[in-house]
Amino acid sequence: MRRWGIVLVVVALATGAFAPNARVAPLQEPRRGGTLRIGVLDPFGFTDAFDPTGEYHYSAWGIYSNLLLRTLVTYEHVEGPEGAVVVPDLATDLPEPTDDGKTYTFELKEGVRFGPPLDRPITSHDVEYAFERIGTQELSAQYRFYYDPLIAGMHDFIRERSDDIEGIETPDDRTIVFHLTRPSGDFLNRLSMPATAPIPEEVARCSKKPGAYGRFVIASGPYMLEGSEDLVWDQGCRAMDPISGFDPDKRMELVRNPSYDPATDSPEVRANYVDGVLFQTYETGRRIFRRIESGRLESSTYPPPSKVIARYRSNPQLDATLRSSPLDRTWYLSMNLTQPPFDDVHVRKAVNLAMDKAAIRDEWGGRIRADIATHILPPNVTAGHPDASEYDPYPSRDHGGDLKAAREEMRQSDYDADHDGRCDARACRRVLTFTRNYAPYSEIDDVVARSLRPLGITLDVEERADFYTPVMTVSRNIPFALGGGWAKDYPDAQTYVPWLFSSQRLLCHGNVNYSLVGATLETKRECGAEGSFRDLPNVDYRIRACRPLRGNERTQCWVDLDKHLMENVVPWIPYLWERAVRLVGPTVTKYEHDQFSGSPAYAHMAVDPSRQRD
Repeated sequence: MRRWGIVLVVVALATGAFAPNARVAPLQEPRRGGTLRIGVLDPFGFTDAFDPTGEYHYSAWGIYSNLLLRTLVTYEHVEGPEGAVVVPDLATDLPEPTDDGKTYTFELKEGVRFGPPLDRPITSHDVEYAFERIGTQELSAQYRFYYDPLIAGMHDFIRERSDDIEGIETPDDRTIVFHLTRPSGDFLNRLSMPATAPIPEEVARCSKKPGAYGRFVIASGPYMLEGSEDLVWDQGCRAMDPISGFDPDKRMELVRNPSYDPATDSPEVRANYVDGVLFQTYETGRRIFRRIESGRLESSTYPPPSKVIARYRSNPQLDATLRSSPLDRTWYLSMNLTQPPFDDVHVRKAVNLAMDKAAIRDEWGGRIRADIATHILPPNVTAGHPDASEYDPYPSRDHGGDLKAAREEMRQSDYDADHDGRCDARACRRVLTFTRNYAPYSEIDDVVARSLRPLGITLDVEERADFYTPVMTVSRNIPFALGGGWAKDYPDAQTYVPWLFSSQRLLCHGNVNYSLVGATLETKRECGAEGSFRDLPNVDYRIRACRPLRGNERTQCWVDLDKHLMENVVPWIPYLWERAVRLVGPTVTKYEHDQFSGSPAYAHMAVDPSRQRD
């Protein structure tokens, strides 16, 4: 799961009407020129100091894929399911795999070059070197697991049993071949991730520690770090001073890359309207949003606070614009299938039916902050369908909960001895429940408790700052957790389902399969847990069936598995699909959301320099 670093805001006027993509001020026809200025709450918040080999923060991914780096394949950096479709980038086209789906051969476009100070052609060897950095233990590539052991020989390279990666061939400067250990229908998605972008060895060889290359990143995209042309790279590592355009404590400035040839790219992927992009750090969000309103900034990587959102929702005359876009992140309540009363599927279905999701969304900030989730996978992860109107296995009026249907389901449970629709067993009283000790989680526990009380279920809620530590420890035997959330790394259910529901991902410590789907008596012994571990549902074979598939067949396989989980396993109560809220200044003439990274689509944004203020 990618590190989002999202700050949650509880918004006033939560129940008011809101058209998520309505523009308060009409935008002009976009023109080239000007500088796009983005406010950043100090510090940048990068997880690996902006080194693409290890960086795992969404805001860095937006900068890489829109502006600075190009990968073999990418996305069009637009909102919705269209922004989740893989398209060629450095590659001439999307290859058809051979060898029963285990071999992919790419041809690089002619005319693609590294930016200054190198200004040389990008070759297949530069892409290969990026994978060698991913496989170098000392560099701590944070999502190496997407390539090891999928790419043949990667496992041995990482463990220094081989000097090269057997499964990557570069027969010439424009050809690169990947051999996989098994078919993987999402391999193209994996190649869209920033760590796979070409890296020049003559510069990066000097960066031998995690994060070190972040101050020396050489552009392959339409923009470069300001001052890149001054980097001294050919006089030994000691002569290399960090590129001046990136100061992690103050700013990152990108300017047009003179070595970039737009003929090798697509305007649908990168329109490149602006002449530069400046990311400036500020100590407070309040100052950022004042500057956006006054035309001194165009937007921010930080969400606007509740007072700002309330003011803009109530005053359509304000010049700046609120935008709300889907983030492909599911928030959910997880039930431990080994612990009473959630070891009974009828109880799990009953609480799904009873849950007042609308009230939970109100606590989060209303429609501007989230859509109601009716199942596990956000629609954009499965080509835009099914959305909440197309599939809702536990429907209720306005998503406020259906107590009548919930009681009918509870009557089928052994925990309801007299079959009156209320649990009358001791297991339903003061059910141990963990959540986080800050809003909105500390607020929604009241909604959850109120929804379950008519079913005879009462909660003993512990609000904790260290929510994840106990919930991810199997031996703690926690029945109910209210603080779970999961975001995609790329738009495919492979980044959701196997992590959250596969028995092969079960860990005694650091476990994200909170519901323990697929756990066995052996799991119980190894982890020192208690509860009912016999005959738990297992979806491993269904996951294996989806993995090699491609296209519509793959999408439908994941959709069917989502439905199976919701209707037969019932491990969660998914309640919200989160949205990103942005304040966009009056100087912006074109705005777009990047569905891949979850950040503004800088490649498609434009400004009116005549309206900008210093």
